[in-house]
Amino acid sequence: MKRIALIGMPNTGKSTLFNRLTGASARTGNWPGVTVDLLAAKIVLGPDMVEFVDLPGIYDLHGFSEDEQVVRRFLENNPVDLVCLILNATQLDHQLGLAVQFSQLGCHCVLLLNMMDEAEQLGVRIDTQQLSNALKFPVSLVSAKRGQGYPQARELLTKALHDAVPCELSKIQSKLAQDDVVADTAEKLMARSVVMPIVLERKTTERIDRVLLHPLFGLPLFFLFMYLVFQAIYMLGAPLQDGVAWLLDGFRQLALEPLQPILPAVVFGLLVNGVYDGIATVASFVPVIILFFFMMALVEDSGYLSRAAYLTDALMARLGLDGRGFVMLLMGFGCNVPALMGTRVMRSRSMRLLNMLIIPFSLCSARLQVFLFMTTALFSPQKAPIVLFSLYLVSFAAAFGSALLLRGRLRSNEPFVLELPPYRLPTLFQVMLRGWHEVRHFLRRASSFIITGVVLVWILTHYPEANPPGGPQSLAGMLGQWLAPVLDPIGIGPQMAVVLVFGFVAKEIVLGSLVAMTGLQGAALVGYLGTNMDWVQAYSFMLFVLLYTPCLSTVATMRSESKSWGYTAFSVTWALGLAWIASYAFYQTARYLGY
Repeated sequence: MKRIALIGMPNTGKSTLFNRLTGASARTGNWPGVTVDLLAAKIVLGPDMVEFVDLPGIYDLHGFSEDEQVVRRFLENNPVDLVCLILNATQLDHQLGLAVQFSQLGCHCVLLLNMMDEAEQLGVRIDTQQLSNALKFPVSLVSAKRGQGYPQARELLTKALHDAVPCELSKIQSKLAQDDVVADTAEKLMARSVVMPIVLERKTTERIDRVLLHPLFGLPLFFLFMYLVFQAIYMLGAPLQDGVAWLLDGFRQLALEPLQPILPAVVFGLLVNGVYDGIATVASFVPVIILFFFMMALVEDSGYLSRAAYLTDALMARLGLDGRGFVMLLMGFGCNVPALMGTRVMRSRSMRLLNMLIIPFSLCSARLQVFLFMTTALFSPQKAPIVLFSLYLVSFAAAFGSALLLRGRLRSNEPFVLELPPYRLPTLFQVMLRGWHEVRHFLRRASSFIITGVVLVWILTHYPEANPPGGPQSLAGMLGQWLAPVLDPIGIGPQMAVVLVFGFVAKEIVLGSLVAMTGLQGAALVGYLGTNMDWVQAYSFMLFVLLYTPCLSTVATMRSESKSWGYTAFSVTWALGLAWIASYAFYQTARYLGY
């Protein structure tokens, strides 16, 4: 099987082109550093079955940061038949050097100049034939986002692949010219092949930035915008959530409850009261999760996240971080795992470790569905969005506070350089693809973890058999009583203590575990929580879930990325201690004030 490597600088549209060529769902976004690992898909090009590999963004082949080294190691250690190099057609003045480096290596390449629609609007004119003659490989203009030039690019790749032989790219460093030679060659080639306006006019972007990047109002506007997003999610998601819950409840009554006289009590209890009810409770929140991811996809594709990084850079610098750390925190809203991997764009190990410490405080999608359920159950429709928004603020406060306390031990002098891409109107296709990618990831994790977790919790609550389910003499009850001295001071009872234990494996299990513990679902579970927990206990519980030990997948990723068991153990212990202190302070203060 032949292999094509897709290579380019960050934020040039590599993943968008990869998705369009392969039909895959690589994560895309209008900010640098989205792809930080290898993504591969098989496609048919002409007579050949081809493996298409999307590599992380790379500024040059010297490979200083971790993700740049990933690219270089891949090229040096894996046979590649063709390199598909993608550059931003509006920024060739500082991207053409990468094409010059590949020309010097003498490997078979195809150069695709992306964002041709923007280049035309800005008055950029490119002589692709002149570029092709100088670089000694084919050059074509495309717009991966809108599909312009895509058929021609596919045809060009097919022809180049047919004529190509595997590239020999071992010991890349020894084959590259000095940086000043590369820069001089690129400058001369730019002068012969590209006509660019003296000033690239982006009037719309500049007008919007005068408001959104205002030194005083920029950051408050960002948080106001995110608050409005949460309000919209609640308003649009509530009826959808009720509809899904009604359908699932109807299916239970019509299809499952008639099986009760037929099946043994233990089997019916495990499969219906345990597994089905647990999955159904989580599934009812899927519409809200979908809305959340689609909203975030709109924000990412528009280019606003890069502005958020710029706005927060001054604050983050005081914490020993930079604006990229804020973007990684926002990336963690979907899942902490890819956010941890995203730190590879940072060259300083100290910077990476400090960012990896604070990323698990991001309110990920698994925590989100727990908080959506509890805020709906215990707070009014007017207060629920405010409570949820406050938890997002607490997640930022925990991250920033941790960085502030530990910055002295993890110092870094790495300079912060961030490109601010122009605002772009997201396309429906890309938003749907991005949203589906996240939803599919959530459902895949949720389905596997929830079924396992619910079965284990059901066993703990129903054995020994002679005792009432979930009672003090059951295995779950004994575990809860054992944890009582630690969790009673923060308002978490024995049943919720067991839920927390399983939440360490994966936060997706929390709701399913609660269903298995109580034997209730839907409105009955909401009523149970309203009767057995007041709002102070509920908020203390949510604080603990927000901050305490991340899931096993996050812990495993942290170990892999940091390459240190000691650092991983410290991070887990830090999160657990901070969660207890924050919940204790809130719970005891609220009780002291008479709530």
